[in-house]
Amino acid sequence: MSTDQHTAKQKALLLGVALTLLAVMAATGLLLREYAPGNMGNGFLAGAAVTLLAAGVTVWRTARRPARATTFERAWTQTGDERDDAVLTRALAVVGLLSVPLTGAATITIALGASVEMVLALLLAAEILAGAVAFAVINRRS
Repeated sequence: MSTDQHTAKQKALLLGVALTLLAVMAATGLLLREYAPGNMGNGFLAGAAVTLLAAGVTVWRTARRPARATTFERAWTQTGDERDDAVLTRALAVVGLLSVPLTGAATITIALGASVEMVLALLLAAEILAGAVAFAVINRRS
């Protein structure tokens, strides 16, 4: 059953969560710009802006044309059917299972003297890639 219509309470909650996230991201970015080393604050703010833009596009696409939205967009915005939700849940479970060994490998790599910043960036990229591949494979097979 598709759930493409949000109630007024759901819309208000979504707006409240979005505004809270925006405020937290802005405050964190400004604190990082002031107190963190290098350009960490600028990188955080740029990443937050891209993430918020992508989330906005996803919400807009599912609200305007739900039939043309992808499985991921419908599942992430919780407007999809049971299949969409199941695909996302299974993909996130795979990421959860892979996060423990990936984090262990990152810890060992840091202990052996690798650059902490590079290892953490690669860890994040590996987890995002694992999620994308898991979602694509599970979506294709089900």
